[in-house]
Amino acid sequence: MTDGGKIPIGHGVSDLLEPGLRRVIAPNPSPMTLHGTNSYIVGEGKVAVIDPGPANAAHLSALLGALAPGETIAHIFVTHAHLDHSPLARPLATATGAPVLAFGDALSGRTPLMERLAATGTLEGGEGVDAQFVPDEVLADGEEVFGPDWALRAWHTPGHFANHMCFQWGEVIFSGDHVMGWASSLVSPPDGDMRAYMASLDKLADLAPRRLHSGHGAPIPDARARISELMIHRREREAAIRKALLDGPADATTVAARVYTDTAAPLMRAAARNTFAHLIDLTERNLVQPDGELSFSASFAIR
Repeated sequence: MTDGGKIPIGHGVSDLLEPGLRRVIAPNPSPMTLHGTNSYIVGEGKVAVIDPGPANAAHLSALLGALAPGETIAHIFVTHAHLDHSPLARPLATATGAPVLAFGDALSGRTPLMERLAATGTLEGGEGVDAQFVPDEVLADGEEVFGPDWALRAWHTPGHFANHMCFQWGEVIFSGDHVMGWASSLVSPPDGDMRAYMASLDKLADLAPRRLHSGHGAPIPDARARISELMIHRREREAAIRKALLDGPADATTVAARVYTDTAAPLMRAAARNTFAHLIDLTERNLVQPDGELSFSASFAIR
């Protein structure tokens, strides 16, 4: 199995991506995860693991089996509390004694607006929230954690998920699901927030990483170009949504059908969630207006 024909991969196999960095891919391929979740092992000796992945006994064994004789896991970092990234953190911590580090639990980082939307009970999230996730140690934006031969700086990058963090390792950034090379990120309210997503893209661009290692798919060698590409994509999508509303007021599902004309039917629910995220952002910027309370079922019109 290959990722774009460039990098050989296999589930449960430890790949050396560059000196001091190994990757093990979880056996959870899907339209939302490509070949599966990338779990990273940083350093040698007392190592760090980034994104242990889904609750899967075989993947737990693969991560432990990827360690060299005498190596131990000292820290477990989690980019965000989606079911394909965080559930294995607790079993791995139990097996190794390493603490789990993240921005916070699954509800951390939400804006007051997203809290209000969540309180309506009408939004279900997009990729499956790990509601049980609680880290042992909470990381602040910009905080750095050190191992014997590695250092990781945590950056809060909400947008795809409110508690999402990227981790900087020298000139490399582990970008989780915020920036991927094979697809754009799902932004699904109330956990996803388009305004925050765009701000976090700006934040990553300012950090000027040499390379990105994402939660799914191959490494991204030209980080600046990919971040710029995603910014342009989102602005083009925003323009398409506004143009679609010229045909008349509509709810997020209807607007998505007007805009995502080439998207396969199984992915249209996710497309509607992305559309709703854009509509929330446009509402906050007074460019569109819902007919009443802001909600997924509201009908939106150009202001």
